[in-house]
Amino acid sequence: MSVAKYPDIFSQLKAEVRAAGLLDRIPVRGTIEMIATIISMMIVYFIVFNWEGIAPPAGAAVALGLFMTVIFTRAVFISHDVLHTQYFKNKSLSFKLSYPFSAIILSNSSSWWDFKHNINHHTWCNVPEKDEDILAMDGAFAPNYKGDKGWLRSSKYLVFWGSMFFMYPAFIVQSYNFAIKRKKYGELFMMLLHWPIIWGPIFYFLPFSDAITVFLVLNFTLSPWLAFGFITNHLGCEVFEKDDSESLTWMELQMRTSRSLSGGAFVHWFYGGLNTQIEHHLFPKAPRFNLLKVQKMTKDFAKKHHMKYFETTPVEAYVQINSVLKEY
Repeated sequence: MSVAKYPDIFSQLKAEVRAAGLLDRIPVRGTIEMIATIISMMIVYFIVFNWEGIAPPAGAAVALGLFMTVIFTRAVFISHDVLHTQYFKNKSLSFKLSYPFSAIILSNSSSWWDFKHNINHHTWCNVPEKDEDILAMDGAFAPNYKGDKGWLRSSKYLVFWGSMFFMYPAFIVQSYNFAIKRKKYGELFMMLLHWPIIWGPIFYFLPFSDAITVFLVLNFTLSPWLAFGFITNHLGCEVFEKDDSESLTWMELQMRTSRSLSGGAFVHWFYGGLNTQIEHHLFPKAPRFNLLKVQKMTKDFAKKHHMKYFETTPVEAYVQINSVLKEY
């Protein structure tokens, strides 16, 4: 596969971003976000413990489920960021700090995420031999790896878009499988604590109908929130064989295999910084709170040096993804 080279000048952009202080870690701000998330969970417990005394109105269980969805989403982004050492430089400390959010709140494995995401995905983005994410839907998004499952082709839209509502439980299953296979029994124990710590009080203090409502609302809002955020990152972008990817510079590989989304502060909050995907892949340790500023610098740099910068609106991203899926 012949590819046009980008100029090998990433060091210049990195120097500019570093000089602007945008690569500096944010221990104070990160700590505030972690504490705020824990306090939010304490509010959930307060509401649950006083459910009967509060005499909640109709729809309160739905509201509680939505509130917990916001908390769980923040926990996902905190885990993601802290494991990238955006808050603290020490990797061991970062792992320990991730456990309350990944293992306890989410019942997810930090070790699984670090291996799958930080090691393979970030190093070999959209390289099918290494990055398993791009092989979704039997290789529908990897031209040279498309399978031939007739049942999947005939129901591709239902399977793909329907699966968006089951990403969170899929993460839990993958986390448990990884922890068991890698004998991460201490982490597995913490992940299992999720059920009595998070859901035990809810099912004990709330009427069963309210408890199950909270559970279902959370699962069927958290999954699409995460899924519709994650799929915009790389699906529908260029895919490279391992040999071809090794011939590219770091900057070219990351920019050609990633998609950033346009939008301001709300989009950045909603997508947890993953809307600035190009910048996140170029600077994975750059704090999420700085990425909009990094994005402006990167876009200006790309324009100055005549490099393609792949950015769309969120809606355009979904249309592009659906167009690629249509070809399967």
